[in-house]
Amino acid sequence: MNSITLPMILSGPIVRRAEPTQITIWIATSKRCRIHAKIYRITSDKDSNSFDYHVIQAKCETNMIRMGKQLFIHLIQLSPHQDTFPTNMLLGYNIHFKRGSELHDLKSLGLLSKNDPDSITYGSLDYPTLFLNSSSEHANVLYGSCRKPHGDDEDTLSTADLLLEKEYHNLLVRPSTLFLMGDQIYADDVADPLIPVITKLSDELIGAREPLELIDERLKQEPFQTALNQINGRQYIMENFCHFTSSHASNHLMTFGEYAAMYLLAWSPQLWETAQEYTLFEHYDDCVKKNQMYFVFPKEERYAKENKNEELRLTNRFTEQQETLISFQHSLYRIRRLLANIPTYMMFDDHDITDDWNLSFKWKENVRNSALGSHVIANGLSAYWAFQGWGNAPQSYDDKFLWLMKTYFKLLSNGKIMTYQPEWKDTLWNFDTWHFVAPTNPKALFLNTRTQREYNMEPRPEKFGQLIEESIWAPQLISKKGWERVTSTLFNTGWKSGSPLIIVSATPLYGMGLIETFLHDYIYPLRVLGVNVNTRFDFEAWKYNGKGFTEFLNQVAAWKPSRCIILSGDVHYASAVKAAVSFKNGQKLTINQFTSSPLKNMSFGGLWGILMKQIMALKAIKRKNNEIHRVCTPSYFIKEVSKGNNSNSYLWKDIVNYQTLENHSIMETNNNLGLLKIRRRSLNNNLLNHHHKLLQP
Repeated sequence: MNSITLPMILSGPIVRRAEPTQITIWIATSKRCRIHAKIYRITSDKDSNSFDYHVIQAKCETNMIRMGKQLFIHLIQLSPHQDTFPTNMLLGYNIHFKRGSELHDLKSLGLLSKNDPDSITYGSLDYPTLFLNSSSEHANVLYGSCRKPHGDDEDTLSTADLLLEKEYHNLLVRPSTLFLMGDQIYADDVADPLIPVITKLSDELIGAREPLELIDERLKQEPFQTALNQINGRQYIMENFCHFTSSHASNHLMTFGEYAAMYLLAWSPQLWETAQEYTLFEHYDDCVKKNQMYFVFPKEERYAKENKNEELRLTNRFTEQQETLISFQHSLYRIRRLLANIPTYMMFDDHDITDDWNLSFKWKENVRNSALGSHVIANGLSAYWAFQGWGNAPQSYDDKFLWLMKTYFKLLSNGKIMTYQPEWKDTLWNFDTWHFVAPTNPKALFLNTRTQREYNMEPRPEKFGQLIEESIWAPQLISKKGWERVTSTLFNTGWKSGSPLIIVSATPLYGMGLIETFLHDYIYPLRVLGVNVNTRFDFEAWKYNGKGFTEFLNQVAAWKPSRCIILSGDVHYASAVKAAVSFKNGQKLTINQFTSSPLKNMSFGGLWGILMKQIMALKAIKRKNNEIHRVCTPSYFIKEVSKGNNSNSYLWKDIVNYQTLENHSIMETNNNLGLLKIRRRSLNNNLLNHHHKLLQP
């Protein structure tokens, strides 16, 4: 196939870390170029509904890393020459590109044309905009998680663009911040129709096919050599070579180029347009004819029935995924505009890298000791850093880290990674400051609940019927040393006790009790029968490790925030919880937790979904306006107790209230995006979705 001409801008611009002393903008290009940005203070004439633009004198530094032959990631940092950037008013920006004698800006590249689908501006504004909110007592924050391109129903993230489109000039209503709290991509669950596109784009972006067969020589053998590059061909490789446990890994991303292509396809329509121009999308029948489809059962007479059933299943899956991808692609014009107009902070959960990531000590050890598995994890982390982490907190990555990344990716584009691969891999596996504090008002602490875990190897008693066995505990999501690093990071930002604080935890501290109890009481004990429930069910809520839950509460209580707000995702439902915690020493803590998930990946479908929804509806009637009283025993067992229980044998006790949502339930399972309105004396939580389109202030 002839080389593909990629567009100048692959993705972006995306506004990332934004504070009065510095504004950071991320952009990915296909060509090396010098980039300079200008920033404007915008004033408006209410009578004529027009805007004036005043250049703010600012220093512009752009750090660029070449990650492939046609992939350049730029981080643009603007700092005011004097004082600080103005707060509580519209700020606009333009980006200028210089490549030899060529000069471009966002306008000449077609992104500022009003009433054009490609435009990243709102209303009559000339430029994309943002604003810096200075008040912790009046803030509007968008938050959500779990966005899978071929997930069911509409992409709810686009409702945020609808809200900004309506309220772009009204800073009392317009959200100032967007938090994406995990699963920005699904590396382990990729749609069949995307595989040919990702493969071809990966080759174009990087310039050389990543030599996975040098990392695991079994990939030189058949059927693996062929299956590796086929649709549906990687499940066995991921399970047996990488030691991953995802049941949806038949198209798992493995190379850095594949991860990069997935991010670019998730955030912007540019490469979708390129894929259509060069006919990169294939029809199912063509994939079969070109031997691009892997079948577990070969086309042999003895497997005729099995092969026919498998082909029918794959045909249906391919067709269904094609249909959902069409609506996803259409939403990307709004997503690109949204991300260009609101400071966005991102944290990984499991699917950004792989499902079940570090779920247990055994999982982590098996993958770390697998040459191919540990390499894939490092690729996922490299992509997370380039596309998410770097923009969250640029200061977390020192010159040595940047030099290492630049060196590795220079070798990657030349197909010569093996000499440098161990140092690159070890650096990423051992990196311990993925967590960060966003300079929002209030400040937001993003927890890393994936790579700083602690595994308790003491035996845990289990009973299932008459069977009695010893098993393992669920992990503490953050270790003691991890909490020490988090505390140091928080206070080093200037945050002080007695100030409000938002804590972003990918998985909720307070889950939906019914679901957690069902899993804990009826599924978890199945391990005594040898069922591998650790990797088949999600036991990653804080509740499953009472010591870890208690440590979370102790840390927050020690920080003494005047108001504690927890934002979470992960669980594929939305909820709102208020908890009043009392410690044995008399200290008290009030927590308001809001969960929004999924943005696009409804999971409560089929018979299981219907059953769960019915049970939750009944549970909502019982729990609505009711208090749940719990205690944590000295052995870290968390249990419900009756109201007025006066036992003194506890570490802490809490009173939990599940709050009613707009659907008159305590749980929303449709795709949704949270909008939290923080006020001096109240917290107002709304859910935006395509069914209700709740866009009123």
